[in-house]
Amino acid sequence: MKTTFCFLSIIFSTFCFAQKEFQPKGSEIIETVDGDLDGDNIPEKVIIYNTKDTTDYGNIRELQILKKNNGKWNVLEKSRNAVLSSNAGGMMGDPYQNTEIKKGILEITQAGGSSWKWGYTDKYRFQNGHFELIGYSSSSGKPEEYWTDVDFNLSTGQLKFEKEVENTQEYGKSKNEIFIKKGLKINLQNRNLEEQRKIILPKTKETVYF
Repeated sequence: MKTTFCFLSIIFSTFCFAQKEFQPKGSEIIETVDGDLDGDNIPEKVIIYNTKDTTDYGNIRELQILKKNNGKWNVLEKSRNAVLSSNAGGMMGDPYQNTEIKKGILEITQAGGSSWKWGYTDKYRFQNGHFELIGYSSSSGKPEEYWTDVDFNLSTGQLKFEKEVENTQEYGKSKNEIFIKKGLKINLQNRNLEEQRKIILPKTKETVYF
């Protein structure tokens, strides 16, 4: 039991040293998640930091992915573009919800709004030497008005759009559309959530922001 405890203490101490080495000065950890992201059956560490640097939308968040090689932690990738700032959730405040690793996919969920609400999940896969955005799903709207759901598979290019309207007098009929948009190359470095991309759907003329 003592040997096991010492072994775990060494592992923990090694990670704490690495975490302090790479942690932005004056920042605080929001969340740490473990999981295999590159398919080598060795867990990486994903850390979300709340930095001291600010924008008009609050404190900038930094995402770091640490990988262990030959007993030493290194930064596999980091980005300040994949997680929204601390006040970007509008009336709901902090938009950050959680980060998960599912079957090798990095999923980041954020949400915000007031009476009109929005939420979305980005899905990244490690490929071509980067963490590329392969999926985006979102829901937004207001009860008794309308609700919109988007499911965008960037790998296949298929975008599914559904708009369920309750207040038809104000917003017209419910709509749905499947549209193919291929060739988008988005990763942790160029995600830039505060300058959203948009697609205007040819059939419904609805605008999808992502």
